[in-house]
Amino acid sequence: MTEIARPDTERQLRIIAYWLLGVAAMVFMMVVIGGVTRLTESGLSMVHWRPVTGWLPPLTEARWEEVFAAYRTSPEYREVNAGMTLAEFKGIFWLEYIHRLWGRLMGIAFFVPFVTFLMMKWVDRRLAVKLLIMFVLGGLQGVLGWYMVKSGLVDRPDVSQYRLTAHLGAALLIYGYILWVAWGLLFPKPHDAAGGLGWRFAASLCAMIALTILSGGFVAGLNAGFAYNTFPLMDGELIPEHLFALSPLAINFFEDVTTVQFTHRVLAITTFAMVVVFWLVVRGSGCDKSVRHASHLLLGIAALQVTLGISTLVLYVPLPLAAAHQAVAVLLLTAGLWTAFQLRPSRQGRAAIAAGMGIVTK
Repeated sequence: MTEIARPDTERQLRIIAYWLLGVAAMVFMMVVIGGVTRLTESGLSMVHWRPVTGWLPPLTEARWEEVFAAYRTSPEYREVNAGMTLAEFKGIFWLEYIHRLWGRLMGIAFFVPFVTFLMMKWVDRRLAVKLLIMFVLGGLQGVLGWYMVKSGLVDRPDVSQYRLTAHLGAALLIYGYILWVAWGLLFPKPHDAAGGLGWRFAASLCAMIALTILSGGFVAGLNAGFAYNTFPLMDGELIPEHLFALSPLAINFFEDVTTVQFTHRVLAITTFAMVVVFWLVVRGSGCDKSVRHASHLLLGIAALQVTLGISTLVLYVPLPLAAAHQAVAVLLLTAGLWTAFQLRPSRQGRAAIAAGMGIVTK
């Protein structure tokens, strides 16, 4: 088997990194488009999945009538949109079409340069494996997206909140992984700016941000944002009376509207408090300028996200605010990942951290 040479120049690495950052930007846009599609209830307008032949929209009136007739067999049409005209159907069709088309364009934007870089021998084996993982995850994400949509085409006119959140979580995983690899190519030398504590704190923040976003997926899946549109009280109480109304207890976090919204509030407030504490710790430490700037960015985006979240809730989920809330959530995760990346320890630093935790490493 022919050996694949390592990239010879920093220029090649930068080109690959910038390409990956461009793909990450496309993933970010995909999340935003998906959020708008959900908010406008457009996601069930296309009842067939044709990943290979579905590039073109209906181009003739007869084709439009055919697609509309297929939609009229869906639960959403029968139970929600009965009597909808073809012109109204086109209004929801185009968003879902753009959502799917963007996914196809991302596949091309990744696959063609990936193969090109392999043929040019710019990619070594280790990086090739990472890129292949990205490609496989992207393909599986497309399948998961259809699996999500399919749940709303059978019995109820809405997608499963479990599948919706899984689809969102997979997008975040792909997005974060692409960013981390790209940053590693641009800035290959880690440092131990704040020791193990700073790294672990930043990693915990990323986990909390991601968990809060995923809880928001359940809020969206259950339309829980349209209930209890006051803050900080819910139904006049700080801790609402009807928490944990379902049995067994665990399903309340995924299926009970009151518990799901309350949990999202608690996670969001906790995350913001952790960001503030992290910012204070960095401010009082000997971290270098890059880490301090990252913490400032993280705090600013976190404050904006809390403001957007409260505004979206009390104003009864207006589309622009709700879409901005989802977009800024991903920006907050980006800032958290960038901060953690700035604090990532070197191999020696990881060994020191492991030794401090009593972990034996080789």
